Amino acid sequence: MRIGMGLNYSGGFAETAAEVADLEQAGLDIVFVPEAYSFDAVSQIGYLAAKTSRVELASGILQLFTRTPTLTAMTAAGLDYVSDGRFVLGIGASGPQVMEGFHGVPYNAPLGRTREIVDICRQVWRREKVEHQGKYYQIPLPADQGTGLGKPLKLINEPVRERIPIIIASLGPKNVEMTAEIAEGWQPLFYFPEKAAGVWGDSIAKGKAKRDPALGDLQIYAQVPLAIGDDVEHMLDWVRPMVALYVGGMGAKGKNFYNDLAVRYGYEKEAENIQDLYLSGKKEEAAAAVPVELIRAVSLIGSEGFVRERVAAFAKSGVTTLNVTPFAPDTAGRVRLIEQLRHICG
Repeated sequence: MRIGMGLNYSGGFAETAAEVADLEQAGLDIVFVPEAYSFDAVSQIGYLAAKTSRVELASGILQLFTRTPTLTAMTAAGLDYVSDGRFVLGIGASGPQVMEGFHGVPYNAPLGRTREIVDICRQVWRREKVEHQGKYYQIPLPADQGTGLGKPLKLINEPVRERIPIIIASLGPKNVEMTAEIAEGWQPLFYFPEKAAGVWGDSIAKGKAKRDPALGDLQIYAQVPLAIGDDVEHMLDWVRPMVALYVGGMGAKGKNFYNDLAVRYGYEKEAENIQDLYLSGKKEEAAAAVPVELIRAVSLIGSEGFVRERVAAFAKSGVTTLNVTPFAPDTAGRVRLIEQLRHICG
């Protein structure tokens, strides 16, 4: 089992970069650099590439709608170059609130666009002359849509790798099916090991049936809060606001992927209650309404024995990387947690 971690630079980016170097020594395998509607991930990954030597550096995530497919491919190739082949391209659709509200671009056809973007990226990395006439992207641009001077081009530089690993963040059945078909990795949120097969099993099986063997086995990156000890039970409550934010506030009624996931896990009434409370401004009440059994199932918070059992459950369900959020007040505490988890994972 590999160990990953999402980057949190709230304390200052230079300090965070130094911490990543310490965590690398402690056994961290991959770090995910977020973007959302904060600072861009690309500049930070480039900086981290110079401060680390072994840990993989992943975008978590680059949003589909904000860059052209070829720019996404060029960016990935550039980051792979400056990191000596340690970059992992994490992509995802984000949501309409961010795409339309912050970027001012329509949120449409995320599945179709993802498939075309992945195909174009791999053409670029193979240094082929890029030619793609899809439903959503046309390269070169058809003559009647521009000057008519466009012609197929290939990437000038030789990439470090012609196949940079791609991780897709997805939750819905069709999106997960496509991910299992075309991507090296899948990044779900709020992954419940015992219920994962019931929610996603058919989608993954259908995708794998069409999967190119050259992609290798599908890698699953489950995001989990982490705290190990005999006095960490209270930290389960620290997870409540995040679950409430996503299940209750990440979207509108009928347009919330995370609320749909909670329903599919069997928490239909609870999900509706959380959303109603959150959207009416009662965020604390919404957090309090999150079932503790759900929090416990999607976290690694408890004694070493409990965490060991949960790691085994994640592994049994197919998870290959635990992408953790360590609950510790400082770098030393986070390093200790990564070392403890490294010992548990073997």
